[in-house]
Amino acid sequence: MKYTKKIVFIAVAFVLLYSCSSRKDTVINRNWHSLNTKFNVLFNGKLSFDKGLQSINDQYKDDWFQQLPIEPIEFTEDKIEVPKFNNSGMGAGFGGNETEEKKASTPFGIAEEKAVKAIQKHGMNINGIERNSQIDEAYLLLGKSRYYEQRFIPAIEAFNYIIASYPYASLINETKIWRAKANIRNDNEELAIESLKLLLEIRDGLEEDLPEEIKEQAHTALAMAYVKTDSLQKVKEHLIKATKTLNNKNQGARNLFVLGQIYGSENKKDSALYVFNKLINFKKAPYKYKMHANIELAKNSTNDSTSAAILLKMQDLIEVRENRPYLDELYFQVGYLYENKDSINLAIDYYNKSLRADAGGDKQKTFTYERLGNLKFENSEYLLASSYYDSLLTVAKDTLSLRIRRIKRKRKNLSSLIQFENTVTQNDSIIRIASMSKDAQKLYFQNYIDSIKKRDEELAQLRLNQQAFGNSFGGSSLQTNTKGKWYFYNPQSLNFGKTEFIKVWGNRKLEDDWRWSSKLDIRSSKDSTQVAQQSSRYDLASYIEKIPTDQKVIDTLKLDRNQALYELGVIYKEQFKDPKLAIKRLERVSKLNSKKELILPINWHLYQAYQTIGDKVASEKHKNFILTNYSDTKFAQIIKNPGKPIEEEVTVNEVETKYKEIYYLYKEDKFEETVAKIDEILPTIQNSKLIPKFELLKAYAIGKYKDQETYKVAMNFVAVSYGNTEEGKKAKEIVKRLTK
Repeated sequence: MKYTKKIVFIAVAFVLLYSCSSRKDTVINRNWHSLNTKFNVLFNGKLSFDKGLQSINDQYKDDWFQQLPIEPIEFTEDKIEVPKFNNSGMGAGFGGNETEEKKASTPFGIAEEKAVKAIQKHGMNINGIERNSQIDEAYLLLGKSRYYEQRFIPAIEAFNYIIASYPYASLINETKIWRAKANIRNDNEELAIESLKLLLEIRDGLEEDLPEEIKEQAHTALAMAYVKTDSLQKVKEHLIKATKTLNNKNQGARNLFVLGQIYGSENKKDSALYVFNKLINFKKAPYKYKMHANIELAKNSTNDSTSAAILLKMQDLIEVRENRPYLDELYFQVGYLYENKDSINLAIDYYNKSLRADAGGDKQKTFTYERLGNLKFENSEYLLASSYYDSLLTVAKDTLSLRIRRIKRKRKNLSSLIQFENTVTQNDSIIRIASMSKDAQKLYFQNYIDSIKKRDEELAQLRLNQQAFGNSFGGSSLQTNTKGKWYFYNPQSLNFGKTEFIKVWGNRKLEDDWRWSSKLDIRSSKDSTQVAQQSSRYDLASYIEKIPTDQKVIDTLKLDRNQALYELGVIYKEQFKDPKLAIKRLERVSKLNSKKELILPINWHLYQAYQTIGDKVASEKHKNFILTNYSDTKFAQIIKNPGKPIEEEVTVNEVETKYKEIYYLYKEDKFEETVAKIDEILPTIQNSKLIPKFELLKAYAIGKYKDQETYKVAMNFVAVSYGNTEEGKKAKEIVKRLTK
């Protein structure tokens, strides 16, 4: 019996050893190596490959604000370092005389390693014919792994080896598609297009003979190739064909979304709506594509009826808990729909909700800030518009994009306006307070002191609450072992409270009326400087003594305000094409102005502004004023001869002469007169090439008698308005130096 078992054991061992040979072409050998390849080496290799592919999908973040790439993967210029194997003599894609194997560290590297192992150990190439039916699968896995590791040439070699060696393999069509994709990535899209067209025309020209999965993949790859050749019509044609069957739920949903985006970019709203609705109704589509398809519906709404239906749908989506990650985009689109219906207040409300959404993305915020800024700009609320543009530029990451650069320019154009508006507001406030009686001044500032005291108390109490009861309010608590005890039983919270009290109120005695500044004991304070600074905020006398009483100072404030009003009028009229605001500022300065040099240009600009809005009565009033009081000026000549070009009235030589005269005023340190003369002449030389020179000289003069910030604003105006001229470039350099 023992002898029989031994014989059986030896026989089984012999059969196993015999079947392990890759040089024997027998049924046992073929099946042995095929099974080991499929269920051992390739199985593990495909698991690793799928893991790497899943990692790519998880890490890849789509930019839904731009047209999506057809294949969701980003390849960088820096090639990934991959392991090398001892592959000598193993066919295309192998080579080298490595004596030591390097252990693969990436999922695709491991997959490649497994593919190589399958080919090396289980390949049965006998008399030029491969007897292991799984080796073509190993080569395909090898090529795909190299593709995702950005090694396109070696990947193409592996695909070519399959096509050359296994022309009748079941995966030959899939291999041709992968080879075409590798050629597309390698900038050989023409070759890829040719090979894919040939694939779709095989079998007597009957494309229908190909499996649906292969046709989907082929048309998707063709769309990828035509994207690189900028053949948009061809891209659409093949995406339409690729989305007929939708066997691959992920790629099919992506193809539909890209197709809808293309229709939207061509302003074919109806076609876009059809495609996005098809995607929404595609049950197997990933949720992210369905949600963004709904968002795209709002972007492509065509009329009031579809807009109303989409609006109701968007509001329903907002109520769904699972849609919280998309709330910023949903709120924005609802706001956009309301804006298109001229419900501006509702639009602003939803835009603000979009900004407050917890999961809001920075790029969505840039679009929301832009819309809010544009609404305020269109409503002539330029200061608010500027603040929204500032917020946009703070969160924007793609600062080199054309859209962000345009917003930057728009913001720069607002900078001088903001400076002049601030000057008007500040000087008006100071002049108004200076004109009050002493009692009225004291009452005004006492009310102000009371308000900041109340605010400081509330802020200090809020800090105390956050520190003492941090866990209850979501913050960090100072309480450790004393959790749940009263605030005053917590030494840490109590010490913090004392510190905060001293910061706000200083060192006070325990007595009635302790809030009065006279009760402050600065000598016993640990930080007398800090306490003194804090207490000055509550000191009525410190405010009263800052009110200007010298009439010369007050007159200077008035002159600066009037000049700012005039500049604002010109900016609103010339730069922002807003004649109503221009009239508002110029009419005010015409009543307040005490500088004779500004009377003529003010009336000239008012004459033109009233003409623009069609107010003939007011326009005639300022026209007659100029003709009556300044009949010999260029302004009057332009009014009398409106049909003649300004160049005939003001020759280049005359302009140059005038520039020299004003320049000599500047050299004589008559800076205010220089600015006034330039303001007077600019309207009469609107088509002159010397305007940038006058503007730059004006900016230089402003810098000589005003503060640096005003000088910077004036220079920035020249840099933005005349950026392509030598004067504009020089102004840019000065602005850069002032900014440092």
